Amino acid sequence: MKEQETEAQRKARLRWVTLGEAIAIAALIISAAGLWLSWRTSGDDKGPTEVVEKRQAVPLALRGKTENDGRVLTITPVEDSHALQSLDVTVAGAAAIEAGSDGQLEASDLETALGDKAAEGEGAHRVRVQIASKYVEAGADKLATGSYVISYRWEGGGLLGGRSLRFEGFTRG
Repeated sequence: MKEQETEAQRKARLRWVTLGEAIAIAALIISAAGLWLSWRTSGDDKGPTEVVEKRQAVPLALRGKTENDGRVLTITPVEDSHALQSLDVTVAGAAAIEAGSDGQLEASDLETALGDKAAEGEGAHRVRVQIASKYVEAGADKLATGSYVISYRWEGGGLLGGRSLRFEGFTRG
């Protein structure tokens, strides 16, 4: 059997229904306002947003490798993304030696540039050089200069033979 609901219970039940309806209407209004704001700002867009990760530029760093028994020093970029266009090696007080895009420096060219400033004696000697290079990175032409040290030694120089310069190494200076 169904029990009779008292007047106080009936009013409490109606009050909860009214409170629930008020919360639902407030949520509907907030959702409608959010939708309107979203629609209004989407009209300002000029198309889809493009997200592109920009590569950071990498400074040019060079390495040198001796070849042909020290007669040639091949200078190349450390980064594969760099492509040499030209390379000029300058010894202080001398004209620049053009190594070109292949980066090959001949020992005889450095010997001529050093002239009477070349260190004498046995063993390894070092000379500081300035390298100016034009290169391409990510499709853009760039210029870079840097100070490097070339190590060399003298070969020959006996009674009848002349001496000649031979490369030993190449480092950042």
